[in-house]
Amino acid sequence: MRQTIERATPADLATRAISARGRVPQQMGAVLLLDGRGFDLEAAERLLAERAGRIPRLRQRLTPVPPGCGRPVWLDGPAFDGRRHVWHAICPAPGDERALLDLAAAIVTRPLPQDRPLWSAVFVTGLARGDVALVLVVDHVLTDGLGGLAVLAGLLDDCPEAADVSPRRPPTVGELVADAVRDRVRSLSRLPGWLRELRAALRSGEASRLAAARRCSLTRPTGARREVHLARVGLAELKGAAHRHGGTLNDAVLTVVTGALHRLLAARGESVEEFAVMMPVALRRATDTWHLGNKINPVLVTIPATGDCGLRLARTAAVVTRAKAAAARPSLIALFGPVFRWLARLGWHRFWMARQRFMHTLVTNVRGPEQVMALGGSAIREIVAMPVSENGNMPVTFAVLSYAGTVIISVIADPDALTDLPDLVALLREELSALCGTAAPR
Repeated sequence: MRQTIERATPADLATRAISARGRVPQQMGAVLLLDGRGFDLEAAERLLAERAGRIPRLRQRLTPVPPGCGRPVWLDGPAFDGRRHVWHAICPAPGDERALLDLAAAIVTRPLPQDRPLWSAVFVTGLARGDVALVLVVDHVLTDGLGGLAVLAGLLDDCPEAADVSPRRPPTVGELVADAVRDRVRSLSRLPGWLRELRAALRSGEASRLAAARRCSLTRPTGARREVHLARVGLAELKGAAHRHGGTLNDAVLTVVTGALHRLLAARGESVEEFAVMMPVALRRATDTWHLGNKINPVLVTIPATGDCGLRLARTAAVVTRAKAAAARPSLIALFGPVFRWLARLGWHRFWMARQRFMHTLVTNVRGPEQVMALGGSAIREIVAMPVSENGNMPVTFAVLSYAGTVIISVIADPDALTDLPDLVALLREELSALCGTAAPR
């Protein structure tokens, strides 16, 4: 039987190249707030380490191959021990939400050790109400946001056990060469399609849309610090408001985010009527722990930010619908993947991001479980998304995760570059209240 060889995707390699040159690693974090009543810390650490061993990608490392053998491959590390990835930390006093979020931000922005699979789990005790938090960190090279949810589900209760968790033997050099040759033959056969996709991308005006962002004080150099604030809203309320105006929950989030940014800049004496927002679009609807990797397409959308919030939502829905229709086509970055990775390794991506004038912020949205989940019998009260990366000159980004009837918008910012961050969070909450209270337009 032919040996199955799992290679890094071009998107995986692009992610690794970008992260290698940044001051902030591209890592996905999630903060799980657990019911602390009767919680057994040692038992939970053992359970998590055991379940991690059942998820192939959490046992694997991205391994280079000899010249001529193709892209790097995912291989099981020698003598995997999940306990090396599980830690315990005590939340600083007073153990409230602010203290927990600051601790979690410090954990998520800390680079993961490179001598083992790229993930970690930190149990946090010492919280004010007696609860326990779990901070999960996964390097973005392992998977995207949708895959991160699959990994999370694999660590929690009621997840079906993997049918086969035994490590696979490493492929031989001969097998690697044969697989690389087959891959190159397939690439040649796909050349006509690549040319068609390139023409479609150029005709779509992808490059010309990069001129959308208006210069303002929202874009400025950023450092390595990150601070996270939260805005909460009921899932039913936000979806109801979105549907009343012909949009989706994602459209509603874009509407309130840009509305808050508009008001923040107005308080600074600036008038920006629309914002250029980078929006990652998933190229798959679902995944599992056996099929991870990065399968997203970043799409730039220009969102209106003035006027009635309900009417803005309707206009935003139309903009996003058109953008998603084009998202199925490969982007110019995907089409020129090797060139992009080469430039990223030389530091040109970081240089460009620090000076770009084409986008104001990034908003990512992932739909989480609708039912209450548990770990070791302890119910999970909340899940907070906390992805971090090198943001260039974008001081603030937004991550949205719905879970068990609540939507939490994480406002992730460099507090040194965005000194009025608390004002932005307050405005975001006001925008949420205004949108959820609007009536359907006539």
